[in-house]
Amino acid sequence: MNYRAVETTGEYVARLETGADWRGEIESLAAEVEADAAWFTALGAVQDAELAFYDQDECEYYEIDADEPLEVASCVGNVSWLDGDRFAHTHAVLSDDDGETISGHLNEATVWAGEVYMRVFEDSLEREYDDTTELDLWL
Repeated sequence: MNYRAVETTGEYVARLETGADWRGEIESLAAEVEADAAWFTALGAVQDAELAFYDQDECEYYEIDADEPLEVASCVGNVSWLDGDRFAHTHAVLSDDDGETISGHLNEATVWAGEVYMRVFEDSLEREYDDTTELDLWL
């Protein structure tokens, strides 16, 4: 296990703009508050979404498309650097009007309404390619 202690420098709450990209809004907040590493939770609703499932045998993402309004029942993630850009690694559980859920890695979604809480870490985190999982993971 690779770990280290973190100190926090600030906590923020924000409202995501209707019509904007969900992850893009979180990345914009991180840039605005100069967060080089952070942890966040969020909730709200989206107009559509693209999620992904990572197949561990094939080491490949498979898209899950939802072209319908959905509630964001849960959303959690972190911010770190990936290839020189702030990256919001985001997972979500989304529910439809029957309460059926889809979940996974959130690639993109169009905000209907959203609220986010972000806790910023003092030191930055960088993602780098991991040979075993074929994923970009924290150093």
